[in-house]
Amino acid sequence: MVFDEEARRSLKKGIDILAGAVKTTLGPKGRNVALDKKFGAPTVTHDGVTVAKEIQLENAFENMGA
Repeated sequence: MVFDEEARRSLKKGIDILAGAVKTTLGPKGRNVALDKKFGAPTVTHDGVTVAKEIQLENAFENMGA
């Protein structure tokens, strides 16, 4: 269990990681992102929603933020 400031820091770190990955796809100058999956070929996408759905972090509290 994590409480108070440590919990907020973990959640914020997860949010920041997600935002950093998604913001690269935004706007007319947005870049493509390659997603490596456990099966099949990697997927190249320009869609922020797809990128956000694929993010899985090892730390459970950071993953909640993402």
